[in-house]
Amino acid sequence: MKREDTNPGNRQLADMLLPHLYRACNGRLEDVHWFRADWQRGGAATGRAIWQDANDEKHDVMVKFPIKARELLWMRRLQHSGDEMEPVVPHLHASGSSLESYDLAWIVIEWLPFGPLGKRWHTDHVTRTIEAVTRFYEEADAFVVEKEKARTEDWNALCEHSCRSIKRNHIAEERIWLELLHRLEGSLPNMVERWRERDLDHWIHGDLHLANAMSRVAAESGAVTLIDLAEVRPGHWIEDAVYLERRLWALPQRLGASRPVQRMAEARLARGLSVEASYEPLADIRRALMAATAPAFMRTEGHPRFLSACRNQLASALERLQGA
Repeated sequence: MKREDTNPGNRQLADMLLPHLYRACNGRLEDVHWFRADWQRGGAATGRAIWQDANDEKHDVMVKFPIKARELLWMRRLQHSGDEMEPVVPHLHASGSSLESYDLAWIVIEWLPFGPLGKRWHTDHVTRTIEAVTRFYEEADAFVVEKEKARTEDWNALCEHSCRSIKRNHIAEERIWLELLHRLEGSLPNMVERWRERDLDHWIHGDLHLANAMSRVAAESGAVTLIDLAEVRPGHWIEDAVYLERRLWALPQRLGASRPVQRMAEARLARGLSVEASYEPLADIRRALMAATAPAFMRTEGHPRFLSACRNQLASALERLQGA
C-alpha cells in the first residue's frame, strides 16, 4: 500500500530537484509520481515512474533520494548475480552521488510488484528471506571487510537506561523485569566480552526483516529480493538472524514454525559458508542483550505485547546461558 507523501519538506525538495533528476537520467526517466509507502521509515523521497531502456522498452521503476552513500555502494556492488538469474537486490537502472550542485545520492531501481512480505504472513516467508540474505552474504564476501565500521553498542548504558525506563513507565511485570536485569548484571561483562569477540570478517544486511523482503514473482512464491541496504556493515550472521527472529517474538506460533536462527545456520552450511559448531550460545547472548534493552526504546518497542515477549526471551536466554 502507498499513500501520498504528507511530509512537505520531502515533497518540496523532491519537486525542486526533479528537473535535475530527469537531466541526470538523459531523458530515459519520465512520469515520476511521489508517494510514501506505509512500511517506509526513512526520510527519503520515493516515487513511481517509467524508465525507457536502450531498446526503447518501458519499465516500471522506483526513484529514491536522498539515500545513504552506503546504500548506493551496495546497490551497485550487488548488481552482478553470478550464476543466479536475477540479482538479490533490485535491478539498478541509474544512480548518482549528486544532483547538480546538491551532494546527495539517488537511485532508479526496478519496481518490485509483490511485497513487502511483512504485510501478510505466509509460512515460507522467513525461509525465502533467509535464502536471499544467504545469497547476499556469499556475494558480499567478495568485498574487503572494513572492521572499523562494525557497530559497537554500549550495553551497560543501555541496560541502565532500561532500568530507569521500567521504573519511570511502570511497565507490566515491573518487579520481574528488574529481577531479570539484576540477574543479567552479574553476567553482563562476560557476555559483552564474548559478543565483542565474535567473527567480524563478513558483511551483514543490518536491517533484515520481512518489510525489507520483496518478490518479482508472487508474495507466496519465488526468490526474495532484498531492499534497504542503508545498514549494511561488518558483523556476524547471528545479528541478522536474531533481528529477523525478534520480529516474531510476540508471535510464538510463527516463531516456532520458522526458527530463523536455525534456518539461517542451515542455509549458510548449504552454501558452504562458515557456521560455528556451537552457535546457539552466541545467539542467546544476542537475544538477551536485545531483549533486556527493549524498555530503553519505549517509543518504538514499547507495545505491551512485545515487551512481554522480550521479558520471556530474556528469562529463557538467561536460563540457558547461566545454566550451561
